[in-house]
Amino acid sequence: MVTKPVGFIGCGHMGSAMAQRLIDGGFDVLIHDIDPAKVAVLAAHGARPAQSVRAVAREASVILASLPSQDASCAVATEIAESGAAEVYIETSTIGQRTIKTIEAMLEPRGIAMLDMPVTGGPSWAREGRLTGILSGAPAARDAATPILNCIAGRLIVVGDHAGQGQIAKVINNMLSLSGMMIACEAIVAGVKAGIDAEQLLETINAGTGRNSATADKFPKAILPRTFNFGGPLGLGNKDLALFLELTDTGHRSDSIGHSIAALWQRITDDIGESADLSEMVKFFEKRAGVEVRGRTGAAITSDQT
Repeated sequence: MVTKPVGFIGCGHMGSAMAQRLIDGGFDVLIHDIDPAKVAVLAAHGARPAQSVRAVAREASVILASLPSQDASCAVATEIAESGAAEVYIETSTIGQRTIKTIEAMLEPRGIAMLDMPVTGGPSWAREGRLTGILSGAPAARDAATPILNCIAGRLIVVGDHAGQGQIAKVINNMLSLSGMMIACEAIVAGVKAGIDAEQLLETINAGTGRNSATADKFPKAILPRTFNFGGPLGLGNKDLALFLELTDTGHRSDSIGHSIAALWQRITDDIGESADLSEMVKFFEKRAGVEVRGRTGAAITSDQT
């Protein structure tokens, strides 16, 4: 049973959704973010704002972090370690095995246990408690945090007893997800260009072996209605793909699918913008094909009609 406040550092797309899930689950949630506007939104829904990372660490026994970069994660972990008061620190960001090991080396001498739990699923899944948590770390720390973890994730998969193993599994998952999104965009734009109704094409794909998370979730929710509000920035894909290359790089770039995907992702990001929603990737392929992928009518709209 968790009797002390739960700390949450980082209130971006995913962090705010996970923190809200904890609030809705009845936890006393103490939050901090460098953006006061993000803190204010959660405070209006029941969270308690803290003025600093150290203020969170002084009061909360279990602290979760959802942060945008390796540097941000290390900076926050340094402050947590220097506070020396927390018992368990849970990193939900995708930052790679090397960074997790760096953070663990900061925390362990101060008696703070490290859990590595990157999550898979977007912000809407986080709000609904449908995330999958890819968890690694010492069994005692996992047990201490179980009520919190079960609130956030509909499914917990323990991949090992050592922090960093969760990152390996998550980076590989992200590589598959991102490459699937890219090829889905290119393929569905090609189908619409050739005269196939977009909704009928997706229905066919999702009934067959071509189905993936892009065709089943991102296209119906954010691309067909042209809302482009799936919830994650396109630029984060560059970080995830770099972590995959860090994991696998042998120096043989010419025969690496990963390097090709990373290079094209960077090109798309440069064209559309880092802050664009992930679902807006389809616009890169639409612009080159001269069509738009739309729901309902599904008709191809040439570029001179838009």
